[in-house]
Amino acid sequence: MMGDVLERVAGFFSRELTLVLWDAADITLVAVVIYYVLLLLRGTRAMQMGIGLVLVFAVYQLAKRAGLITLYAMLDTLLTSLVLIIVVIFQHDIRRALMRFGQRPFFKSVHAALEGRVVDETVRAASSLAQKRIGALIVFEREANLDEFIESGTTLSADVSKELLYSIFIPSFENPMHDGAVIIRDGRIYQAGTFLPLTASPKVDRALGTRHRAAIGLTEETDAVVIVVSEERGAMSLCFNGNIVRNLDAASLRKVLVNLFSQRSRPRPSKPDEAARLSAGSSPRVDTSPSDADAGTKGDPS
Repeated sequence: MMGDVLERVAGFFSRELTLVLWDAADITLVAVVIYYVLLLLRGTRAMQMGIGLVLVFAVYQLAKRAGLITLYAMLDTLLTSLVLIIVVIFQHDIRRALMRFGQRPFFKSVHAALEGRVVDETVRAASSLAQKRIGALIVFEREANLDEFIESGTTLSADVSKELLYSIFIPSFENPMHDGAVIIRDGRIYQAGTFLPLTASPKVDRALGTRHRAAIGLTEETDAVVIVVSEERGAMSLCFNGNIVRNLDAASLRKVLVNLFSQRSRPRPSKPDEAARLSAGSSPRVDTSPSDADAGTKGDPS
């Protein structure tokens, strides 16, 4: 078999140079497209669905070669609608990819400047809320679309500013948006008063309040980054990739956010010790201990 592979490779390079370069460019282009598709799906449920489709296709090929007529006929009928299935399953991700297409690479510098301003305004708002001990959840949507993971709140579509974020979380009977999370999408406040999925991981400290559990739960399912402001302790935490970095000051919070957003194309840290390195020079604690837990936080989304 190895000899057959080597023979085919030799035959590929034995042709005219222009044909070899043309086919090599074609293969490279396909590889780049596949890479960016995987990058888009990384950290979402769509990735798991994609793996499931690959397994179904593998079973289909096995049934075809083994002569399993009934199984082959069933899967053949299913796979004839494969394009429609893919569009239905990945509709949010496809729309998200097309929306982001214009941002890279032609408008990269403009997008980076907008991102920096949004981070600065958000950190200022979180610091003010922490000083007043007002609880808050601020979510940065990244590559993965969050619509299928959150319970929609009030659509705002407004510029990110410290004053607006602060006013959203002011606890008041006449302000229903404060009891939930703010979603920041494409550099703008997309929604307020949204509810996030709670983590079901047994590894999370049971002493954590609902606000922190919601932040961890969303980052376990997606690549979102969530700022959590504790109402009881007036402390700021950051959740990403199912990890939590706690007790951040304004400078440390901004540093971690900038590092996270600048590493979109790099492998994502998946362990707490790797997460801590993003805030080098500060002294945040990753994960939690019961003594610092924000248990029973009032106004936490449930």
